Amino acid sequence: MIETRVRSRYHDGMAGRYTRGMTTPATPINPQDLPARTGSGYPKALRQRVLPREKRALGDAAGLTRIGVNHTTLGPGAQSALRHWHTHEDEFVYVLAGELVLVTDAGEQLLRPGQCVGFPAGSGDGHHLQNRGTVPAIYLEISNRDPEDSAAYPDEDLRWNAPDARGVFTRRDGRPY
Repeated sequence: MIETRVRSRYHDGMAGRYTRGMTTPATPINPQDLPARTGSGYPKALRQRVLPREKRALGDAAGLTRIGVNHTTLGPGAQSALRHWHTHEDEFVYVLAGELVLVTDAGEQLLRPGQCVGFPAGSGDGHHLQNRGTVPAIYLEISNRDPEDSAAYPDEDLRWNAPDARGVFTRRDGRPY
């Protein structure tokens, strides 16, 4: 079994030195052993655009609570999400297999295995990935988890988790979707 050292909350007051630590077991995770989420939380009229898609929650399986990590497989013809940006969450994508077209406010760019891209919180740059190829594309999605986060969708009459509608999708004017 592999073990990792984790800093405890006990600090000795000297330039970042920690006097107590605890050892916790780290368990290797095979993404294919995790259940795949194949649906979408988008309103019914919009969800078909992101399917077929499978997400496996690596971060949850590793016990992470402050960052989310998904192993995502995007089928041919699907897109990762509706084009969006986040108010409080940074996002990072690392391509493992296949090719993806990154669509942002600036245009389109091809992403290949080994390439990555980041989206800072609050940038206002709507983005998503499209699989225009004939084989599935696989990538990692990584972001912080912030309960205050909300998302804006520049191409749709849609918003998520707005301050007046936590945890739900609404139209831009606040009406239920």
